[in-house]
Amino acid sequence: MVTPFDENGEVDHGKAWDLARHLVASGTDTLVVAGTTGESPTLSDIEKLALFKTVVDAVAEKQAKVVAGTGTYDTRHSVEMTEKAGELGVDGVLAVTPYYNKPEQEGLVGHFSAIADVGVPVMLYNIPGRTGRRIEVETLARLSDHAGIVAVKDAVESLDFTSRTVNEIPGFPVYSGQDSLTLPMMAVGAIGVVSVIAHLAGPQVKAMIKAAGAGDIEEARRLHHELLPLCFACFLETNPAPVKGALSSAWQDVGPVRLPLNDASEATLQAVEKALAAIGRP
Repeated sequence: MVTPFDENGEVDHGKAWDLARHLVASGTDTLVVAGTTGESPTLSDIEKLALFKTVVDAVAEKQAKVVAGTGTYDTRHSVEMTEKAGELGVDGVLAVTPYYNKPEQEGLVGHFSAIADVGVPVMLYNIPGRTGRRIEVETLARLSDHAGIVAVKDAVESLDFTSRTVNEIPGFPVYSGQDSLTLPMMAVGAIGVVSVIAHLAGPQVKAMIKAAGAGDIEEARRLHHELLPLCFACFLETNPAPVKGALSSAWQDVGPVRLPLNDASEATLQAVEKALAAIGRP
């Protein structure tokens, strides 16, 4: 979920409330708050916690789940944020691989285990392209033995890696972390997606997931190819600038991105609009 900002660059809690409910109404069953698309590196702890509370309250009656982005490159900080998020009633946390300091695999085991020891369900976030460190399959297998580690968001962008994960860790839920690879990843055993494009095409993403899960490969493939231009357009520039700009046009103004990111160019926004028009979205 993107983080809406107002004209002064502050978190817009009214818009966050509305967006959370809009996304659930469009087919999303769980909202990830303050993840990559939510510009987590630019949010203070106070802003994150307030945002968690807003979204938890917004979707409580709709019975949607909320996953809070609490992972950082500092284990103690991540544990503290997970404890506070749990007190606010989130259903789980997203814990990204520690970035910049590039720990060894044994350090990753210690880091994620400490977060999971808090008692709030943990989804691991494996995204080496942003963190500089991959959680290896063997490490995922060790971590999956922890009762508090319940899934992984796989943004490794390798079907071989996903296949090994599914094959070597039976029953451990894997979610796609890359919209364009969701259907191929489901073909080898992933069960869903932590999506960016669902901001703009939630019903179509939901339908593709449902069709793939039901074994209707022809329909799932049709939707995959229909959505593919949107997937590509939303990543012509660094996420979340394209989706945030497009959402402001297609839904309501969610404000700019925060520095050091820049708002998406007009050419990128036109590409997103063209992809949306092709699937019949305004």
